[in-house]
Parts: sequence; C-alpha cells; structure tokens
Amino acid sequence: SCSLCVCLYLSISYQHGATYTCDVEFGCNELNPETNWVMDIGQALDILSEVLKKYNLKNLDEVFPNKQLTTTEFMAQQIHRDICDRLRGKFDGDVCVKLWESHKAWATYTAKVE
Repeated sequence: SCSLCVCLYLSISYQHGATYTCDVEFGCNELNPETNWVMDIGQALDILSEVLKKYNLKNLDEVFPNKQLTTTEFMAQQIHRDICDRLRGKFDGDVCVKLWESHKAWATYTAKVE
C-alpha cells in the first residue's frame, strides 16, 4: 500500500481553548499510474486547509450548537467526514485523521472514502 501524509495546525476554542495538530494520511493500494503519486500534495493541503477553516479560531459550542460533546475523537471523525465530502468520486482509498492534543494525547479516525 502507498500513503501521503500532510499536517496543519488547528486552534479552536471551547471552555479553555486548545491548539491541535492535525495529521491526515491518504492511503491507496496502488500509485496513480499517470503521476506515480497517491494524490497531489498541493491538493491534499488545499483540502485540509479548507476543512480546518470551519473550525480554526472558532468556539465549537457555536459551530455545533446542539450541545454536541466535541471530544477530540468526535472532531477527528468530523474532520474525516468533511475531507471525504470533498474527495468523493475523486479519490479511491482510505483517509486517516490524527488529531493531536499533545505528544501524550491524540485521537485517530480512519475509514475509506465513500
């Protein structure tokens, strides 16, 4: 299998505020035969930047007003869903979102783009 990883920082606010590092891994069984890559790294960074804009420097209580518990696990899954919404029909593989609170605490969500 093949993979490409991209990383950006995310600063969000809820109760005390938090800064996360968001790693995203795009994985597939075979490299694209025309380009010999998993996906264009510029496209990967653009997608992640666009997704994180929704949450960066925001109060999650306002982004999710239905009193959703915005745990790190929940946010990893939500970011994954947002990325997949942009990749559907354009990428055949898995996406793994790893959201780091610190070097000791993180959550990961991995699933196929469907």
